[in-house]
Amino acid sequence: MRSRSLIMLLFLTISAAPAAETKAPRVIDFKAAPHSYLDWKPKDRFAELQEKAQKGEVKLDTTNDKAFLTSLLEALNIPITSQIMVFSASSLQSEIINPRNPRALYFNEDTYLGWVPGGLVEIIAADPEMGPMFYVFDRLRPGGPVPNVTRSTKCMNCHAGNATRRLPGLIAESLLVSRAGSSLETFRRDEQGHQIPLENRFGGWHLTGEHNITNNRANVMGVPTNGKNVITPVPPGQNSDLSLHLLPTSDILPNLVNEHQMGFENRLVYAIYTVRQLKSDNKNMLGAAAKAEIEERAQELARYIVFADEAKFPSKGMVGDPAYVRDFLRDRKLTKTGLSLKDLDMKTRMFKHRCSFMLYTDTWKHAPKELKERVYYHMALYMREQPDAQHAHLAPNERLAIRSILKETMTDLPAWWR
Repeated sequence: MRSRSLIMLLFLTISAAPAAETKAPRVIDFKAAPHSYLDWKPKDRFAELQEKAQKGEVKLDTTNDKAFLTSLLEALNIPITSQIMVFSASSLQSEIINPRNPRALYFNEDTYLGWVPGGLVEIIAADPEMGPMFYVFDRLRPGGPVPNVTRSTKCMNCHAGNATRRLPGLIAESLLVSRAGSSLETFRRDEQGHQIPLENRFGGWHLTGEHNITNNRANVMGVPTNGKNVITPVPPGQNSDLSLHLLPTSDILPNLVNEHQMGFENRLVYAIYTVRQLKSDNKNMLGAAAKAEIEERAQELARYIVFADEAKFPSKGMVGDPAYVRDFLRDRKLTKTGLSLKDLDMKTRMFKHRCSFMLYTDTWKHAPKELKERVYYHMALYMREQPDAQHAHLAPNERLAIRSILKETMTDLPAWWR
């Protein structure tokens, strides 16, 4: 009861900063000081792997493309079961991606790997302070040395555009594509996150598993005929050789998890850059206007963290691939009673306890305290015993469970959370 009293006292004694007026998003030059993104020495998971490989502490198998891919995923602690497949002509390798040759994507909480048969391996890894870093391997020479890898700036043409508020970020589109993989229609663009209606996702993607989404955009292409685009099915393997990939699947669950992670990462990175810019502009003296802008970012992020706007699930729910479920849960952080933020629901929503597991990432851990304090404050509004209408989407038992999980598994909660 004492912790609840502290929280109630907090709401009676602390007032939020004034809300910022609705205006166009701040445009931040991430290449310039105080960010200097291009001059930053990366500290992400892939950068750490590179250092280990140079010291001979990690060996990668260069026998062939699939062996190299498998060993690289293992070294990065990325499960093969996270594989999802896209056949729209995207990435630096758009000329070879189409319904006959889909691109495979693999990921964990902070690192994303893309590969297309006959092409290159691309990596996006989250640096704790600068956000996504982009890397591209040279083409593999079977049996030869590990291919050279370079940081890519060409990726910024898409990964630092309107979709990510002009900062390095993660993107996904939903398109009706042609036989060549080019776009004929757009179903969603310049937006990421679990709030996007399921019927607007998956265009240009393969989708497998028991998802029960009746009006989905997956596994089809458009064939222009008499001035109209005729929708034509392209189920996985019909036009492509799935034996070239590590798995024949593009399961619904990793698709959902990937979407959630993109939305979290992009919102957090924008907030981090905003705070850094404001502190630099104001010589670390944050006035009312600066605090109001931080408050706006904190409100947006907190609302996302607790899944307040999660897209509606199909009435029959969904079933994730058991192999990916096992891999996804293997590093979950448990309370003494066995609860975790990764506990899946998949009946009416993704998770039983609607609070993002992405709070355990290094990007969140290194986020500026000015941001984290306000995000935790706004998260607490959703956890009150009697929240107002704006913060009332969580059931009482769920609120208690989330508070318990956070208190037992997080190390940076404000004192009044404990």
